Amino acid sequence: MSEWRRHVFDIMSDRWVQDHQRDSWRRKAVAEGYRARSAFKLKQIQARFEIMEEGDVVLDVGAHPGGWTQVAVEEVGEQGVVIGVDLVSSKPVDGAQLLVGDITHPQTQDRILDLLDGKPINAVISDISPDITGRWEMDQAIAIDLVAKVFDFALPLLCAGGKFITKLFQGVGVDDLIKSVKPYFSKVKRFSPEASRNSSSEVYLVCLNHKPWLAGRDGPDITGKMEIAFNDSEEEEEIQTVATGFRVVRRNTESE
Repeated sequence: MSEWRRHVFDIMSDRWVQDHQRDSWRRKAVAEGYRARSAFKLKQIQARFEIMEEGDVVLDVGAHPGGWTQVAVEEVGEQGVVIGVDLVSSKPVDGAQLLVGDITHPQTQDRILDLLDGKPINAVISDISPDITGRWEMDQAIAIDLVAKVFDFALPLLCAGGKFITKLFQGVGVDDLIKSVKPYFSKVKRFSPEASRNSSSEVYLVCLNHKPWLAGRDGPDITGKMEIAFNDSEEEEEIQTVATGFRVVRRNTESE
């Protein structure tokens, strides 16, 4: 077999394996009554980190179509509270309260606060993702900004010892985001569930044991910190790509 044919065969084999794995998780979801295979991502995160406990108050961000909401309801039981929010409406989930709205808009945030009725949140689970434009750098910046805004809204509502799980896409800004949120938790790490696509750049940021006393009087302002980080990175890139307009000329001292 030629080197080129072997290369094509390897690519096709990898794609077959990835498609087969995706199909197997999808079939498993249907068989077990979950609305999406992404439910198993949360189940694997839960098994590893014990994000939710019976009786917890959970905020599910980016809840559509409801797979994560189903898992959350199972974990918190009848005494728990699960609030899901998404721009797209989902079919009702028994044991959960679902809202249609933009989590970054004050009106939606007020509706969430009304449902909480003063109760602190024990866990934030976020599988949120922005609309993709196809321009990688812009999509990544939008995704990071969206996650930062969810942090800014939800962190002040998160109880001491609370947990925060959010989807990210590996790339520019992730390290800065981790650096910005790390002071508010005892442990922050990345985790890739087995149910995630092998070819995907998605990763989940797992933040454990919230320390609310470090947020300060004005709140965390993760969004502001990320804007500064992106501006700094753009300035550094601009400096690196600017070519100099002069050259060094060695003087001939012997002729003098």
